[in-house]
Amino acid sequence: MRAMYLERPGKIVEKKIREPSPKEGEVLVRIRSVGVCGSDIHYYQEGRIGKFVVRKPLILGHECSGEVVEVGKKVDDLKVGDRVALEPGIPCRMCEHCKSGRYNLCSKIRFMATPPIDGAFVEYVAHPADFAFKIPQKISFDEAALFEPLAVGLYAAERARIKPTDKVLILGAGPIGLTTLQAVRCMRGVEVSVIDLYEFRLAKAKELGADEVINPKEEDIWKKLSSSFNVVFETAGSAVTIKQTVKLAKEGGRVILVGLPGEDEIALDTKQIVFKELDVLGMHRYANMYPRAVKLTQEGSINLKTLITHRFSFEETEKALKFARDNKDSCIKVIVRI
Repeated sequence: MRAMYLERPGKIVEKKIREPSPKEGEVLVRIRSVGVCGSDIHYYQEGRIGKFVVRKPLILGHECSGEVVEVGKKVDDLKVGDRVALEPGIPCRMCEHCKSGRYNLCSKIRFMATPPIDGAFVEYVAHPADFAFKIPQKISFDEAALFEPLAVGLYAAERARIKPTDKVLILGAGPIGLTTLQAVRCMRGVEVSVIDLYEFRLAKAKELGADEVINPKEEDIWKKLSSSFNVVFETAGSAVTIKQTVKLAKEGGRVILVGLPGEDEIALDTKQIVFKELDVLGMHRYANMYPRAVKLTQEGSINLKTLITHRFSFEETEKALKFARDNKDSCIKVIVRI
């Protein structure tokens, strides 16, 4: 089968490799759609994200969906022909975190497209059946690939303990910011403001229900906004916006750090955190969110289709990565169709 490897930073190479066979408890999935994630772009451009370093050729891509073409032994709830979305992180299922339900913290988790685990820019993937979720008939492969970033947004909203009376600010209107916006809007009564540098993304936020959108290049956010937000989500992964979070949260508020910055350490105003008695919460991926993502999308509470702005063929994988990297002013989510 064909696979697209990150040979070195800035270079994708197509290779022919052996098609996998499903083991006991696994299904073989023909990959149909893969979303380009910011982490894919980081690896493509820099060859590393924090402690995760690409030391040998790696297949990128972890937002994926496809069709079951073979079923391994002891798989009872999936059959050949089923359309599925793959949750990309496979935990050990045995450790303290797994048994408590927070398997995203498992130290032995194998996450697709995170070194040294290969990802989904490939024709076939063998995957544990219990982390393959059936796609409702009216949802396309492209949309189903975005259950993954939606899971991040849903988990962010859960970490924030959103209440109907909350006033919420989201810093960043990329794919994660917009899925977080939709997750928050599922709680009726919440007032949401969104900040981003690109008008195209702000228009999308407005379309998806943001009450207020602000471009800091056009308006002074410190004059426009006061410290009046119960919840502040940072989804851009920017040192600048991370520092702004504690200043924009009100007393007793919650700050949720969703985005992953390039820097390992960023200084925060600790007096703001102490005097305002803020809860500053990190989050790492998600846990137990895929069933919720499927349900909310199926019932129409979440619109993933509108996030997809560009599509590329399998042969254009590298072009897709470059496009997503270089066109943040005109695209939200780029899909590669295998």
